[in-house]
Amino acid sequence: MRLPALLIVAPLAVCARFAAAQASDTSRRGSGGTVSGIVRDSLAQKPLTGAVVQLAAVDSLARFSRTAITDSLGRFTLRDVPDGRHVVGVLHPTLDSLGLEPPLREVSVEGHQAVRVDLAIPSPARLRAAICGPPSTSNPESAAVAIGIVRHALDRAPASDVTVTAEWLELSFTPRGVSRRILRLVTTTGETGRFALCGVPSPGTMALLATRGADSTDRIDVQIPVTGFVRRELYLGPARVLVIGDTTRGADTTAPPPRSLRMGTGRLSGTVVTPAGRPVAGAQVRIHNGPETRANDVGAWTLVDAPLGTRMLEVRAISYYPDRRAVEIVAGAVPVRVTLSTLEAVLDTVRIAASRIPNRDRSGFEARRRVGMGRFLTAEDVATRSPVVTSDLFRAMPGVRVEVRSNDLERWITMRSATAAGRCSPALYVDGAHIPMLPEGLTANDIDRWVDPREIAGIELYVDMVPPQFQPAASSCGSIVIWTKRRQFVP
Repeated sequence: MRLPALLIVAPLAVCARFAAAQASDTSRRGSGGTVSGIVRDSLAQKPLTGAVVQLAAVDSLARFSRTAITDSLGRFTLRDVPDGRHVVGVLHPTLDSLGLEPPLREVSVEGHQAVRVDLAIPSPARLRAAICGPPSTSNPESAAVAIGIVRHALDRAPASDVTVTAEWLELSFTPRGVSRRILRLVTTTGETGRFALCGVPSPGTMALLATRGADSTDRIDVQIPVTGFVRRELYLGPARVLVIGDTTRGADTTAPPPRSLRMGTGRLSGTVVTPAGRPVAGAQVRIHNGPETRANDVGAWTLVDAPLGTRMLEVRAISYYPDRRAVEIVAGAVPVRVTLSTLEAVLDTVRIAASRIPNRDRSGFEARRRVGMGRFLTAEDVATRSPVVTSDLFRAMPGVRVEVRSNDLERWITMRSATAAGRCSPALYVDGAHIPMLPEGLTANDIDRWVDPREIAGIELYVDMVPPQFQPAASSCGSIVIWTKRRQFVP
């Protein structure tokens, strides 16, 4: 969907009024009047700082203009404005990103009076209506819109004829159970590189991807706010594929399959610190399916040979909650500062916000065990097996495998896939709370860091059929559910 012409000429919301009718600045009566006001960003709900406000005469043969820059409160003042009719306009990068032409507003100065003109970028509701039309009465969320510009990562020029795809998961609760389906919107950028996607989930999360030929971005997560309007710039870049591992392996070999890494000519640097500002030495930093490195003693890191464009950066360290975010790998990219929270801090936050119950029985463990949908271990079973670390419990469980991949020191937890050939990475729940992992999957270290085997009250393992409360929306694999002897959450 291309941006409609209505958006390109959408006017700024302007409120113009004269100050006190008889008021005048007698000290400047001979120099002219004053035009002042405030410019607001209605999208961000704050003053628009650094906007260029221009005024020019329209009914005089003499060329006359004034220019001012808004301050931190969005205020501007144009002095020495002669009597007559004038036009006032605003220039700002936000207008460019929205596809708005600088609008013109006419004002009149008479008798050297002071005139006030308050300006504002259109509100989310006006922009949604201009792009998508009014929402339907049966589905008010249908007017939610995501807009943006796709640029070339090499020179930042707008990229035309780029396919932009948005996807999200929709859950429907029916008498037969939970129905899942992937919804998709596709559009193509015009000559200016702009795109608009109407009908995205609001509020909600969607995956956004831009492709043109061999160039692409990573699939990034975008949050749609309750306002139903979001804008996002995407940078399109090339990547070469580097295959690591034995590509001639036979079907009966136990060797891990080869891995494909996307490489390029990009460079990105940054730091990894704690919330208190202390460096996290040794943190693993990587581009999703791309190059990786580790932070040094002062938390600094540099990725080289990275694919250009909008990519997903993944950072993790032992005993810290992993971080995953979209970054722009372009020339002159600003260093990225990543703050990692400790697992204890994350668990404390979840514990405070959730309801808690005192025992395993009230979590539904025993009821599900009687039904027999999955495999179950009690605290007594765990004690009998005497594991050194929690991941040791899964080495002998049917359908689960702890394996080391090629050129990778991590031990990965995988399951037999119930919906496709091969193996997949299960989801992890601790005391009913979903623990998000990196896209590559669940590692043995992840489980060992979250749970001490001495604290385990019970384990539920689901390979084929997973209860809805223990399956993330975007997962088609099984789940591992661990209950501890601490006070547990209502699942």
